[in-house]
Amino acid sequence: MSDESQKGCPEWSDMLHGLVDGELDSIHSTQFEAHLAGCASCSAALERVTALREVIGEAGVKWRMPEEVRSRVLGSLSLENAANPPELVVPEDGIWAQIFTFIRQWSLVPSLAALAASVFLFVNLPRGVDIEDQIVASHVHSLLADHLADVPTSDRHTVKPWFNGKVDFSPPVVDLAAQGFPLIGGRVDYIGGRVVAALVYRLRGHVINLFIWPGAATAQGSAEREGYHISEWSNGGLVFWAISDASAEDLAVFRKNFTAQAGLAPEKERP
Repeated sequence: MSDESQKGCPEWSDMLHGLVDGELDSIHSTQFEAHLAGCASCSAALERVTALREVIGEAGVKWRMPEEVRSRVLGSLSLENAANPPELVVPEDGIWAQIFTFIRQWSLVPSLAALAASVFLFVNLPRGVDIEDQIVASHVHSLLADHLADVPTSDRHTVKPWFNGKVDFSPPVVDLAAQGFPLIGGRVDYIGGRVVAALVYRLRGHVINLFIWPGAATAQGSAEREGYHISEWSNGGLVFWAISDASAEDLAVFRKNFTAQAGLAPEKERP
């Protein structure tokens, strides 16, 4: 047995676990497999780790932390929190500053302060901000996960009936290829606590996600968030949110063409 085998090859330990977990790329996998061919110590270690992984993966296998270890962990956390209590950073302006000021004024009556804070949060926080965050998150997730469409096709006659039974309304589906916005497909998403329809269009190298769900008329508007342009409008009892990294002007053109081709009522231009 070589000196390297006798030492247990500590420099190969991380790579061994990476191989078992399937985290090595092809180059490092080849290197480690070549090492295994001449190292009895690492070969035995690989067998032990593989066997342990199989036992842990068996159905019904549960591992309980020893009480001594649990007590030590909880004790360490308590000491850490006592030594470094979290600081409450109060903003100087904006909606959160108003919240903290409001709570301070009621601090002499704890129960009323808690009630007032709850009411203030749920009644006065702007709903649009939360929805915009969710719109951006869903758009980015669709790009990162490479999952733009559940039904990837430019045929609107395939996309529209695909939504039957998946959403509780019938979203208008149009192909805008002639206007420079070809349809990529459609999918379902989750926005504002409900399942919504998402139509996906492309403008040159830009992706446009159009989220649709039933809703009352909303204030038409546009915004920019984290480098993405967002356009919101309502028409025909439906709410529309379009988002893309295309320019605001391009998104406005998309919105105008979609409204026209979907047979919706023409929108009044905003100043």
